[in-house]
Amino acid sequence: MKKMLKITAITSALFGLAAAATFPVSSATLEQIKERGHIRIAVANEIPYGYMDMSGQAKGAGPEVAQKIAEQLGIKKIEWVTTNFGSLIPGLKANRFDMVAAEMAILPQRCQQVHFSEPNSSYGEGLLVAQGNPDDIHAYKDFASKDLKVAIMAGADQLEMLQALGVPESRMVTIANNADAISTVSTGRAAAYAATSLTVSELAGKSAKVESAANFTDPVINGVPVRSWGGFTFSLESKELRDAFSTELARFKQTPEWEKIMTQYGFSTTDNKESFTRTTAQLCAG
Repeated sequence: MKKMLKITAITSALFGLAAAATFPVSSATLEQIKERGHIRIAVANEIPYGYMDMSGQAKGAGPEVAQKIAEQLGIKKIEWVTTNFGSLIPGLKANRFDMVAAEMAILPQRCQQVHFSEPNSSYGEGLLVAQGNPDDIHAYKDFASKDLKVAIMAGADQLEMLQALGVPESRMVTIANNADAISTVSTGRAAAYAATSLTVSELAGKSAKVESAANFTDPVINGVPVRSWGGFTFSLESKELRDAFSTELARFKQTPEWEKIMTQYGFSTTDNKESFTRTTAQLCAG
């Protein structure tokens, strides 16, 4: 068994100007990262994609795969940075960290701002509703015809999905992170929370006041059922680092160890197979 990486967790709820002043201005190359002895990787504290546990250890599909790839690239230590999902891309562009391990969906508009690795994961959608689903909601499109509010996380791609389905912005409630979803739905501030199926399932298990919407119908946009492909994210200046990471990721995805990591965080056999069906070039092209 390979020696585990020594991990330093940097947890910050107010990760802003102070952090920007701390880090260098330009993005580091792979060789520079290896010379300094550590890489800075951000997560959004979103279970099961990437988060810090109570002991300060990085967990989730993204971080655990990233640790294995870092080992293969000869990087000895990881500094973990936690920030809100909506701050991940701005943080990369400001060089507050070297990469993101949050299984962020690879979307054309994001590809214009950052570089993505090849896909590491694939996942579907879901809805978190109040216990008993009092508003009888089973699809994102329901909010286009029903005068009900739906919550979404700032920076998440559910915004574009809902817009494409004709849901007016007046019916959308933006929250800062997943942790706020349970109270937002259980108190009636929103009738549901739109997120990936894995996130919804995780949240539903935390409180008896909420549940996953049963008989959920996947959104269909332009005639195609919506499925997301998540990858690791890098600044536009870090193409060489991205390319090296993607090369090792392709190798690692052929091993039983990769499948074991993904399965333990709730990704199904179908999800794992689907992660191989799209390339980043295809996803960035839309």
